Amino acid sequence: MKNKYIYSLVLAGSLIITSSCKDYLDYQPQGLLSSDNIKSASAAESLVTAAYAGIGNDEMIGPMTSMWVYGSVRSDDAYKGGGGVSDVAEIDFYEHYNLTRPDLTFMHPYTWENFYKAISRANAALASLNAVNETEFPLKKTREAEMRFLRGHSHFMLKMLFKNIPYITETMSSEDILKESNVKYKNDELWNKIGEDFQFAIDNLPQKQDQVGRANKLSAASYLAKLRLYQAYEQDDNHKVTNINKTRLQEVVTLTQQVISSGQYSLQPDFAENFIAETENGPESIFAIQYSINDGTAAGRLSYVTGLNYPHGAPQYGCCGFHQPSQNLANAYKTGSDGLPLFDTFNDKNVDFNTETVDPRVDHTIGIDGHPYKYDATKPFSNSWIRDPGVYGFFHTMKEQQLATSASYHKEGPFIGTSKNIDIIRYDDVLLMQAEAYIELGQQALALPLINQIRRRAAASTGRLKKTDGTLPSKYNIKEYASGWTQDYARKALQWERRLEFATESPRFFDLVRWGIAEKTLNAYLDKEKTRRQFLATAKFTAGRDEYLPIPQREISFTKGLYKQNPGF
Repeated sequence: MKNKYIYSLVLAGSLIITSSCKDYLDYQPQGLLSSDNIKSASAAESLVTAAYAGIGNDEMIGPMTSMWVYGSVRSDDAYKGGGGVSDVAEIDFYEHYNLTRPDLTFMHPYTWENFYKAISRANAALASLNAVNETEFPLKKTREAEMRFLRGHSHFMLKMLFKNIPYITETMSSEDILKESNVKYKNDELWNKIGEDFQFAIDNLPQKQDQVGRANKLSAASYLAKLRLYQAYEQDDNHKVTNINKTRLQEVVTLTQQVISSGQYSLQPDFAENFIAETENGPESIFAIQYSINDGTAAGRLSYVTGLNYPHGAPQYGCCGFHQPSQNLANAYKTGSDGLPLFDTFNDKNVDFNTETVDPRVDHTIGIDGHPYKYDATKPFSNSWIRDPGVYGFFHTMKEQQLATSASYHKEGPFIGTSKNIDIIRYDDVLLMQAEAYIELGQQALALPLINQIRRRAAASTGRLKKTDGTLPSKYNIKEYASGWTQDYARKALQWERRLEFATESPRFFDLVRWGIAEKTLNAYLDKEKTRRQFLATAKFTAGRDEYLPIPQREISFTKGLYKQNPGF
């Protein structure tokens, strides 16, 4: 494994970049390149397996699975954390929306590269599948659909992050790839190109697969619904939302209903079960990146992408205290006497967990002094575990952690990896996507029971949160929505529910951009947060620029200006 070498470079904060655009756009798995050895069913199947591996081939550098840097730290959910602002300083630049620097070298440029490597793996598999017939390989059409799904996933993620990207298929030669501009397609056209892959997957995949981890018809329908929901919020060239397309919203309703009415997926009884390895691939997981441990390989196939984010001072962990929830997020979990969120006053003062009532999801999401750590009441979280409380406060991220006693946990030097799968789409997301579409269609009454399903599950998810004496660590009070369910109120509730349900999992920033409220929300957050956290004194979100990451300059240089930079950079 190369993990130790790569991780030392992370902490050093520097990387020597030796790859080029052509290297990864034309990348194929080593040992499987020649046209002579891919024209068989066994070769095609091997390349399919390699493509599945490709979508999870990230580390702390160039994240592809967990978007905690791009979606959580860039939002109002979390601070960078770690040992002060200079510790992996590049993440601090993302938090400050300071991305015009020429020395941004190892985070999003590597994410760009990693996703295009994944696309090339999918395309290599598709090229191999094109060379065999269904008599030789009866699963040909199914595997083609799986590869189209994986390719759609990688293009979707790139578009969500960068907006303007080159679209690469298996039919393109190396020369074609080098001529493919990142602005060839208009915004809506590019969504449709990516959507074609998911539609092909819907049309050609079975509803269930024999092997865990393979895409199926319903995971493709869920992903296409997600794409159509993003596409519905139409943006101009400067990223401003100018219209919400009702036809796209109706497609979201139809696609999500296909998943919901199938009965194949459901909410886990306890919210906690989405975040522990022992219950992964449960009824709520629609598509997940699969990892393994003790699988016969030297160190297993582990995820290290959140390996910096464990408690720094706890003896069983020791590194490195990144990704600390914000005070704003902690305050957002407060509830009133009616058990509902305090939409307008939640951030007036900091939450007191001893006296105020809160949503139970706070203790699934945030490590709080004296509260059970990761559902182990014998190991309460301690403020002494925080690395730099003077800068980032005392809260700690929880969802992405696994106990050191978990069979999924592996420590390599100071760094931590786990075999816990990373969910890309869950059933709770499908419910809330449908609810959002109904609300924007003016059918908010149909959204109410969907959102209340999520809140009922949250209210029931307290069993694993108890302390050793059987008492609960916080005063929980969460109720369902009922009266006053206008479209405006429903929209506010939906946006709040998405934040609390997926807090620190990364969707927050991308939701704000999609809704067209990123500038308003994030600058209001920063105005208040600057009075609490001095390190944010110069942070400011600039509309028309900061909604997306800059196209890596090395790609623009390599293509001699064929790739165009995003506005404002």
